[in-house]
Amino acid sequence: MMEYRFGVQVAPEAGGLDGVRALARVADQEGLDLLGIQDHPYAAGLGDTMAVLATVLADTERLRVFPDVASLPLRGPAVLAKQAATLDLLSGGRFELALGAGAFWPAIAAMGGPDRTAGEALRALEEAIEIIRAMWRPGETVRAGGEHYTVKGVHAGPAPAHPVGIWIGSVGPKALALTGRIGDGWAAPIPHYLPYERWRESQDVITRAAEDAGRDPSAITRIAQLVGDITETPGTVRLRGEEPIRTDAAGWARVLADLATETGFDSFVYWPEDTGETQLRRWTREVVPAALALLTA
Repeated sequence: MMEYRFGVQVAPEAGGLDGVRALARVADQEGLDLLGIQDHPYAAGLGDTMAVLATVLADTERLRVFPDVASLPLRGPAVLAKQAATLDLLSGGRFELALGAGAFWPAIAAMGGPDRTAGEALRALEEAIEIIRAMWRPGETVRAGGEHYTVKGVHAGPAPAHPVGIWIGSVGPKALALTGRIGDGWAAPIPHYLPYERWRESQDVITRAAEDAGRDPSAITRIAQLVGDITETPGTVRLRGEEPIRTDAAGWARVLADLATETGFDSFVYWPEDTGETQLRRWTREVVPAALALLTA
């Protein structure tokens, strides 16, 4: 039987970090599976994602957390691997690593990072994943001399507490194929970056690439990230472009069930337009149970 997971995403607003922690505690108490924290290191109004994730893990007991998604160009892979392993050890195996090749290149360059073409970013991502996984294998000496990242004989370790998933926030066909070849999951970008109309074909690219690589496509986690508002009354839902979903809990449940059965998603992360506690509780208490009822009927 398919296992479905449900989560929520929040931004690490520097002026509201206590609120982020409070929402994480509510998500944990309400039984959600996942919490994503946006990662935009160059944004003046946002705190450091890894620091927020560490605090959230200390505040919660069962919630699995992940950067949504980690900005690789500003986070070197060897150090990122050590951060991920340490967070996983501290939390008893509740950290996952969602990773992005990069976006907002002028902002990244302004902060001292590289300014890469799409092709360069994709090659850097593949190099980084190889290094990260090698760093999680204690006893090895890691050496890599790629186009973008070089590691010269560093001793690997520590190992994470559990097999940390590398979930790739891929958009283009080549990045999607890379996800199918070597990724543990697909953190589908919100529709602003990848319109709903492209989700099905993107899933197919990942599946074909996994099969061509001799992998089981069903072993790749597929995460839909959905922007919108849970209203008290039904609304018209059009999954096209980047139009937010604004409807009641029953309408949301039907959207999730359709995305699971028709588009192949197994995990759903809510990006509320209003990040208050009311929306979070509607998601956990109304939408998730209704969606599970449809999915297990």
